[in-house]
Amino acid sequence: MLEELDIRNLGPIREATITPAAGMTAITGETGAGKSMLLSALNLISGGPADAGRVSTGASEAWAQGIFAVSEESAAAGIAREAGVEPEDGELFLSRTVRAAGRSRAVLGGKSLPKSVLVAVAGELITIHGQAEQLKIASPSRQRDFLDRAAGDERELDAYREAWRALSAMDERLTRLRSQESSARQRADYLRESVEHINEVDPHPGEDEELKAKRDRIENAAEIAEGVSRALAALDSSQLDYDSSSESASASDLLLQAAQALRGIRASGDFGELADRLESLNAELQDVVFALSGHLDEDFGDADLDTLNARIHELGELMRRWGPTLADVVAWRDKAAFEIEDLDASPEKLAELEAEREQLYQAAAAAADTLSAARAEAASRLAARVTAELESLAMAGASLEIRVTPRTASATTGDGKSDASGERALDQNGGDDIAFLFTPYEGSPQLPMGKSASGGELSRLMLALELSAADIHAGAAAGAAAGAGKGRESASGTGDAGDGNGSGDMAPSDMTFIFDEVDAGVGGKAAAELGRRLARLARTSQVIVVTHLAQVASWADAQFVVTKEPPDADDDAVGVVTTVAEVEDDARVHEVARMLSGSESEASLDHARELLASSKA
Repeated sequence: MLEELDIRNLGPIREATITPAAGMTAITGETGAGKSMLLSALNLISGGPADAGRVSTGASEAWAQGIFAVSEESAAAGIAREAGVEPEDGELFLSRTVRAAGRSRAVLGGKSLPKSVLVAVAGELITIHGQAEQLKIASPSRQRDFLDRAAGDERELDAYREAWRALSAMDERLTRLRSQESSARQRADYLRESVEHINEVDPHPGEDEELKAKRDRIENAAEIAEGVSRALAALDSSQLDYDSSSESASASDLLLQAAQALRGIRASGDFGELADRLESLNAELQDVVFALSGHLDEDFGDADLDTLNARIHELGELMRRWGPTLADVVAWRDKAAFEIEDLDASPEKLAELEAEREQLYQAAAAAADTLSAARAEAASRLAARVTAELESLAMAGASLEIRVTPRTASATTGDGKSDASGERALDQNGGDDIAFLFTPYEGSPQLPMGKSASGGELSRLMLALELSAADIHAGAAAGAAAGAGKGRESASGTGDAGDGNGSGDMAPSDMTFIFDEVDAGVGGKAAAELGRRLARLARTSQVIVVTHLAQVASWADAQFVVTKEPPDADDDAVGVVTTVAEVEDDARVHEVARMLSGSESEASLDHARELLASSKA
């Protein structure tokens, strides 16, 4: 909901602040006063084109900002969070600056962002039904989105899209397998030869380090033998294969001699404890001697350096090509084996995948049928309600038909294959073509919406659509709350679409609807009915309407008047200035009187008071 709209230096509006009502707000004023600038401001913060020509004369830039109240779980809040902006106290600030030089700057929550982010956020907060914006509804995708919103088919749509994504992934895989070029076949040959070569070498992670350590010992075998022998001779000469009787005593002998000498002492003291420690040292020494003896007896068998170096070189070649380690080589081989399966595209593999693809298609087609049924039911209810609403909006004989047509495969693929298979053409949005067909008057040919209505008729048609969609949602909510068979009449579509009293329990939404030119070509009783329906829509959503009709403005909860002021004689640089001010009480009576008769006579004032009172009642 729009809480505040601030404008600076936009066209003739030097400065203005509008605080719309939560329900319905009317924007009124003389023709040419500058009401269109308010729509320009809303278009700006919605990400519309930045026209440097709209900057006020003498100003360097124009600026507009909208402050919106949003719920924590709303789509707008979610998009803002994805962009790194957290709503502050349940509010989002959308602003846009347009420099006279022509550049613009989009800001969300004080953070400069691409205009596309502003477009995405504003798309969840503002719907503008003006002459230019309404033409967008002629897009089949917009019509489909509107129908889905009215149908409330989120569950069916989500289920379908999940099935469609699985089918699309399989189709992409099959297409890739069927359309392999020579380069793909060459890669398969390369992978196969590489895997065979790695398997022939049969490397093991860490094997290269083990072989290098073994080579190092072989190359230094003589030095190792000499060093070990000398160490053993010093520690325990009995381990050597020669007579050591002429040699001096070893470390082990000396330790034992020292221990025996200490044990021979009869006097008191710690001599026994010290002897124990010497014997413990000798036991540790014997462990060292045993380990050294193993190195002395080490036998490398028939291994020779040439064979060892050849193996190390072979492993090094693998690591240079697919490494850097042998563990990486093994991992690459295992991954390549899986890729070969796809690249080979054997008939058996293709047949297996095609069978799986058929199952995925049947699941997606079934989900598409369920979605189509929900759309068709909603289309029938929505079109009937809209047609009934148009009767009360000065469009007698006008009608709307919403067609939900299963899409043929040939229309989508164009390759002839789908014609032969008889498959239904599916995309991420289902398998339907949606068309809104409008008949503006009885006997008129039925034409696509957007090509068969004037600006005013299209505005009223959009009002009827929005109001009917809100009524359908309200009926569904009321039916769910009351239980099966106890919902409101609006749930089944049998209630009076023009009574203005139904759907009063609808929950408010974050959406703000802007209507411009909705009153074109309307007057008398039809104008009052138009105002009544705008007020009815305002029970569920915020509504802002630019209007020339007192019968419409009288229904508003708040009214702002756009007034054109003459140039300031003291400032030649500033031309006509437009002001925007809210009118209340007597001021509003005078404005409604002006709208009724162009004057503020006592009769017109009385008429204005009566009109305001009857609208409130």
